[in-house]
Amino acid sequence: MNSLLLISRSPIPDSILPKTFPTKIANFSEESVPMGNPIPVSHSNRLGLHCIRIERSETLTRDQILDIRNQLAEDKIDFLVINSLLPKSKESLFVFDMDSTVIKEEVIDELARKHGVYEEVAGVTKKAMEGGMGFDEALRLRVAHLAGLSIQSFKEVYDVLHLNDGMETVFQFVPSNGCKLGILSGGFSPVLELFSKQYPVDFFRANGLEEKDGVFTGQIHGEIINREKKEFYLKQYANELSIPIERVVAVGDGANDALMLNAAGIGIGIHAKQGLKDKITNWIEFTDLSALVFLLENSF
Repeated sequence: MNSLLLISRSPIPDSILPKTFPTKIANFSEESVPMGNPIPVSHSNRLGLHCIRIERSETLTRDQILDIRNQLAEDKIDFLVINSLLPKSKESLFVFDMDSTVIKEEVIDELARKHGVYEEVAGVTKKAMEGGMGFDEALRLRVAHLAGLSIQSFKEVYDVLHLNDGMETVFQFVPSNGCKLGILSGGFSPVLELFSKQYPVDFFRANGLEEKDGVFTGQIHGEIINREKKEFYLKQYANELSIPIERVVAVGDGANDALMLNAAGIGIGIHAKQGLKDKITNWIEFTDLSALVFLLENSF
């Protein structure tokens, strides 16, 4: 049984259902609804958002999902298709990318601005986005521009970072529902170390930076957390916590998150870049991270 979720900042009228969903998929034709029985939907209002949940046994193709999403986008309604909601009686795991997902900023850009090398770093980023180099090579080149940056700079940059919209509520409802929360980041460990002391983060992985005498050398220390490593650690932590993959939610915004999202039982892009949208089925465009509350069974 699949759960189809329509999520909006405004109330969603039931009248939008029969004109949006093909009869052969949703069975919303009058003939298919027994006399006196309503269309099988449920409503929920949480955290200032409105959700309609439809339980269907039919499986939608990706093209059908995209077509429905495009129709609902005219009314600024997000559309998610989930195999099953997260049960209230069992532990689940939420795993997030960091930059532009948990927080609004890209930390390496903020560090580069502070170090006066933003244009140089942005040039490498642009080349990588255009397919001119891989993630690992691009990261090493960008980090090289940070040589000479003081360790104190991380604290100064950390102090001006902002949580993405809805993340504050995620930090409330995830642990309160007995779930775990982790971050797998292509960013930097010094930021995650500070962050995990302030917020309920059960684990994190990020790139280490080599330092000497209180300044960074421009080299990466240890392994690079790229797309393959994000997928690897998502599976490893789920296994260590004895949480089956179908109860793992992964959230990210860029193509570097695609393997992680597709490995999870529920993978969702948040204001995703096109490179990620091309590789996934579900993403949030019009609401914010607080919409993740509707993945929990007890939200209905």
